[in-house]
Amino acid sequence: MKRYLFLPALSMAAVIGVAGCSSDTNTPAAGSSASAEQGIAAESGAAVSAEHNHADAMFAQMMIPHHQQAVEMSDLMLAKDNISADISDLASRIKAAQGPEIDVMTSWLEAWDRPVMPEGGMAGHEMGGMGGMDGMLDEDQMADLEAAEGDEAVGLFLESMIEHHDGAVDMAQEEIDNGENPAAIALAETIAETQQAEIKEMEQLLAEL
Repeated sequence: MKRYLFLPALSMAAVIGVAGCSSDTNTPAAGSSASAEQGIAAESGAAVSAEHNHADAMFAQMMIPHHQQAVEMSDLMLAKDNISADISDLASRIKAAQGPEIDVMTSWLEAWDRPVMPEGGMAGHEMGGMGGMDGMLDEDQMADLEAAEGDEAVGLFLESMIEHHDGAVDMAQEEIDNGENPAAIALAETIAETQQAEIKEMEQLLAEL
């Protein structure tokens, strides 16, 4: 018999909202914030299966800090002057999509009685393609992004975020291949689809820089 854990309406509605984003690859992640808001407004409660495996827990544990850095990178760009509307829009969409996903994955780990940070921290926390936190920037790279201005900042942001998204897609595919929890697999599929579309968008913006 399957068991279900009832999670806060806001967190689960965010999954529903995010899952509906970016089905059209010509407009990557367009309307993601609006879709999430519609999902939140429509849902008064939802259940997530308590059944999960190690891959599900690891997916959430590793994607949370990965998303947190993407949000931080986006905040750095949004704080800069003289950044084009295209870049501001991209950074805003990344932040709007990944912020709610962090809350959702945190809720899952709490419901599953799993730590948000795995034992021993992220260093050495390895399993297949999810080891090494692919695409994460180190402190020096984050400092360079914060200090850069104008086209230099845009170039650094796009190059770094493309690599960051590549890492997230790899982590999501690991969950799709090895996960058990349906909601976690669905979110992984959404992350892979959305971020692959955003990679194409960023490559085009970089080519036009």
